[in-house]
Amino acid sequence: MAQWTSVVGAAGLARQLQAQQPRPAGPGSRRPPAYRALADGIRLLVLEGRVPVAARLPAERELALALSVSRTTVAAAYEALRSEGFLESRRGAGSWTAVPAGHPLPARGLEPLPPESLGSVIDLGTAALPAPEPWLTRGVQGALEELAPYAHTHGDYPAGLPALRRMLADRYTALGIPTMPEQIMVTTGAMGAIDAICHLFAGRGERIAVESPSYANILQLMREAGARLVPVAMAEGLAGWDLGRWRQVLRDAAPRLAYVVADFHNPTGALADEDQRRGLVDAARSAGTVLVVDETMSELRLDPEVAMPRRVCAFDPAGSTVLTVGSASKAFWAGMRIGWVRAAPDVIRSLVAARAYADLGTPVLEQLAVNWLMGTGGWEEAVALRRAQARDNRDALVAAVRERLPGWEFDVPHGGLTLWVRTGGLSGSRLAEVGERVGVRVPSGPRFGVDGAFEGYVRLPFTVGGPVAVEAAARLAAAARLVETGAATGTDTPRTFVA
Repeated sequence: MAQWTSVVGAAGLARQLQAQQPRPAGPGSRRPPAYRALADGIRLLVLEGRVPVAARLPAERELALALSVSRTTVAAAYEALRSEGFLESRRGAGSWTAVPAGHPLPARGLEPLPPESLGSVIDLGTAALPAPEPWLTRGVQGALEELAPYAHTHGDYPAGLPALRRMLADRYTALGIPTMPEQIMVTTGAMGAIDAICHLFAGRGERIAVESPSYANILQLMREAGARLVPVAMAEGLAGWDLGRWRQVLRDAAPRLAYVVADFHNPTGALADEDQRRGLVDAARSAGTVLVVDETMSELRLDPEVAMPRRVCAFDPAGSTVLTVGSASKAFWAGMRIGWVRAAPDVIRSLVAARAYADLGTPVLEQLAVNWLMGTGGWEEAVALRRAQARDNRDALVAAVRERLPGWEFDVPHGGLTLWVRTGGLSGSRLAEVGERVGVRVPSGPRFGVDGAFEGYVRLPFTVGGPVAVEAAARLAAAARLVETGAATGTDTPRTFVA
């Protein structure tokens, strides 16, 4: 019986390997043998989780053709990986990826750091802050006081609690976007909302247009749903969307769905202006594409002088083209797994009907807590605390990175929770790998792209401040020095495969 559980194609593996960015050559350094560079490139993809464990690799001849190298080079690279514990093989079954005994399994997404590592590693992997107390406690206490009537029911509300649906609808209406409760479905976080939308609108093999870069966990969700991702490059810096590129992709690729983050984009922090929002809605409507707009960062404006444009759904008030996804996890607390979808009533009915085969509904107590917070003014107080904390963290992290890593480039966003950093020619994947060993966890750029893009970037969230931000920057600088000098792998020189 075969030991592999998935298959990596030769063309896809070649694209990821060729996208890996070589480190700057130091004085007197020599190019490593081609087989060694290839083996290191595959090992790095496995450690990053971008090639899964137990994935069958292409046959030697197939990969050699895709990379335009000799079969001997590929055979030698596979043998090196087998000797290091990163590859297993069996005659007739092929070769599949593995990890050496005692080595932690790589994460496919951006999972929080395990609790046992919190004391020794600074976690910059997850863009989430601690709960804004005392509002979490007050919200839960308020929910408990309102729980009794619901406890006498079956507790299943596939569309969400009527009170919370009404509350969310009223909040959109207050923004000048008339909304009925029938246009709202409450979900288990924004991920639950987007998962439901993908299953309803985009079956296996359907095209989904995504910003490039985009939010790593959503990209992985869509890949695992079988979608064919069509990347659309963002404009430079914080300029938002490139409408010319979007119009071309929507016209030529005709994707069923398009996923965007208009407000303080994750990871770049860009804020799309009103003209961009109107133009993208018009282009999606003309192409027959459903536009999924992630608003999870919309309340995290950190610089008060920045004017917020109207929500994207304001340009499609009926909700026939724009499906809006919101969440409590970024603005309030990641542990409050409450999300929602705003769409046309018939779309909401279809989502609710399909949900019966997934999770049936969202926890009642958490819905009551969010409803209590929004109804009492506690939500606004909590979000104000969150903004102040994120602003302080942003400013501390920016100052620390500029001091310790002056060659790294970034634009400071006016909101959100993330800094998108160009790493001065260093490989983001190698920085992430080495960073774990020097005590700082940071996600590399390729996690936010398609097929290995953004190797020269890392994402830094505003999750630490003060002395911790200074120490995080110092550890990143130490990791950068190790990558630069070739000491990143201890006994081995870090190498990058370039065909």
